[in-house]
Order: sequence, then structure tokens, then C-alpha cells
Amino acid sequence: MRSLSVFALLSLVACAKTAPVVEPLPEAASEVPAAQEAAVDLASAVVAAGDRAEADRALDGGRHPEELLRYFEVTPGMRVGDMFSGGGYTVELLARAVGEAGEIYGVNSPFFLEKFAEAPWSARLERPVNAKVTRLDREFDAPFPDDIAELDRVFSVLVYHDFIWTGTDRAAMNTNIFASLKPGGIYAVVDHSAEDGSGERDTKTLHRVEQALVRAEIEAAGFEYVGEADFLRNPDDARDWSASPSAAGERRGTSDRFVMTFIKP
Repeated sequence: MRSLSVFALLSLVACAKTAPVVEPLPEAASEVPAAQEAAVDLASAVVAAGDRAEADRALDGGRHPEELLRYFEVTPGMRVGDMFSGGGYTVELLARAVGEAGEIYGVNSPFFLEKFAEAPWSARLERPVNAKVTRLDREFDAPFPDDIAELDRVFSVLVYHDFIWTGTDRAAMNTNIFASLKPGGIYAVVDHSAEDGSGERDTKTLHRVEQALVRAEIEAAGFEYVGEADFLRNPDDARDWSASPSAAGERRGTSDRFVMTFIKP
């Protein structure tokens, strides 16, 4: 079955409940098909841009960036946060999508910058296309300062399991993200699936996490679960091998991954 877009999912939520009222974006229902078509065109253009680095293009087959941008309908002028940006693969895609009128906030912790990401992250931010990216070197349990608010989207792509095994206070983190989003803003969460019932067990060893655990933690912060997409699903994945980029080898990009949408009511 083809996954519903965020707009369609939000419409269903709005119809199903009387309070709080969740209004689809854009506000006029008649504008939704045109907005979806524009999102498709924009996502295609972003991924096809001729000045993207070859190293980024090499990851596209496993990461499905066009589907990611399309599903979460990232559009020009949006203000977007990206959790645990690492070397900036996702940040640059978002920066291209929001354009000069938008803003991107890329969060990395000082520890991971020192150990792994300082050189590639700094190099990424020197690229002209990332001129609208604001670098945030902050602990993950307080990723966005108080003066960053009314964000349209916050992305957490393939990193929620890292927050767990490194001891991040996820309740504080999710509460902070909730505060940083505007009403109706979207928390977009993607990660490698662990076995049902495994909870936190595989977060460090296999770099996977149980989807139900992630959903429960985010809902506890006040978010409303909207739905999920299946463009990163792989039913043939046994979920018994490490999805870490350094360990996955030729299987990188083939793990079964969940894509969940949460909204700030």
C-alpha cells in the first residue's frame, strides 16, 4: 500500500478528533494537491542538483532522500532543526529544500564533534549551499536554546538509538524539541528497527531500537502520533546485524527502518 503524505495524515487526524484541532498545511484544502505536486518537484530537484558531492550521491540509494523530503513536505522558507547532524548529509538536503528564505539548525554534541564529526561538519558548513545553516554545538538533552522557537520541522534521522546508548535524557530532549516547534509543527523520526519487544537492548550493539519504545517516549512529551511511511521498510531484514555505517559493509542502507510522524498539537 502506498504511504499517505503528511498532509493527508494530518487531515485524517483533524477529522477524527474535535480537540485539539489539527489543521493541515496549507490551510486551504483545495491547495493540498498543488502543494504535494510542488513538494514532489522540489524533492526531485534537490536530489538531482549538479553540485552535490559524490560521497552524498553514493548514499542516496540507501537513504531515499527524495522520498524523505517529499513525505515530510519540506518547502521553501521553512525553519527546520536537525538532530545529531553528524557530517551533514541530511542538513544539506534540508538547506537546499528550504532555500534562501529558510533557516536550518544543525545540532551536534561537543563529544561527538571531538570524536568523529568536527572535520566533515566544518567542511560541510563551508559549502555555499549551506549558508543558511546555523551550527548548534549543544548537548542532545537541550538541543535548541530558548530563542529558537516556532520551527516547522525537527528531524531525527537514524540517530534516536544513539541518544539511548549514550545516556541522553530523552524526556528532556523531546520536551525541548516540543517547545521549539510551532503548533502544528512536525517531529520527523527515522531509525533502524530492532526486534519487537527488544526495547533498548540493541541500541549500542546493533545500532537499532524498537519502534514502539521510540513512539512511547515521544508521545510522553506531548506529541501526537500521526502515522508512518514505508519507503524505508525491508521485511527481509532479520534485524540481527549491526546497522552502524562502520559495521554494515555492503548491507548499509538495507536495514528495515521506520519513518514516523509526530505533531505538536
